[in-house]
Amino acid sequence: IRAVSEICHSRGVPLFIDACRFAENAWFIKTREPGYEDKTPLAIAQEMFSYADGCTMSAKKDGMANIGGFLAMNDDDLAQRCRNMEILGEGFPTYGGLAGYDLEAIAVGLFEALEEDYLRYRIRSVAYVGERMKAAGIPFVEPTGGHAVYIDAKAMLPHIPWNEYPAWALSLALYIEGGIRGVEIGSVMFGRQPDGSEKPAAMELVRLAFPRRVYTQSHVDYLTEVLEYVHERRTHIRGVRMVEEPPVLRHFTARFAPAHGQIIAG
Repeated sequence: IRAVSEICHSRGVPLFIDACRFAENAWFIKTREPGYEDKTPLAIAQEMFSYADGCTMSAKKDGMANIGGFLAMNDDDLAQRCRNMEILGEGFPTYGGLAGYDLEAIAVGLFEALEEDYLRYRIRSVAYVGERMKAAGIPFVEPTGGHAVYIDAKAMLPHIPWNEYPAWALSLALYIEGGIRGVEIGSVMFGRQPDGSEKPAAMELVRLAFPRRVYTQSHVDYLTEVLEYVHERRTHIRGVRMVEEPPVLRHFTARFAPAHGQIIAG
């Protein structure tokens, strides 16, 4: 971040940070970068933001809130222009369309997300799932991150062609067999090109994001047991076809049907 900041500022380019995972990244810096092991996540986060000119924040992530977010910047003139646009689209700058209790939740959550016990437990839980998946031979993106594991559906389901959306098929199988909700990051999300043609995405992933301060070890063990069971039956999973899609951001509201009669055969 420091080096990127120097490059940007030497060329007069403002640097904005996508801050939605600032606390988890502060923890990784603490645990992985020499010289930061004795610093608190709060001190590391403050240093991170000191290198930037502003940030965007989805507070439903490391803001620990149920709704909301914010845009922050050091440039007063730019901030005033943004405030004027905010009034048109979101609400008055003092609340931005949010209820007072949501604003208070964000204010508290920004600090609670930096508590070391919370970060240690959360990130260890994600790493544990990765260890169980690796032992079971389930392909996934390594190393695990702070908020999710990403299953490699292309590697797990090589019998499903890209245009039958293997990551969508896997996410459905996980829900059918164990009630596990995931999200596709693959050819549904990235396949449609600006000219309307279709192109396979570079990866076909299923993201399993961990809710904040919800899962106990029993929940995590149940998740891994479902993953192992579905992996054992992976050859029975069949692809899907898209039957309805909006003109933009289709991965949010597209509708699908089994391409071969049922999602899980046999």
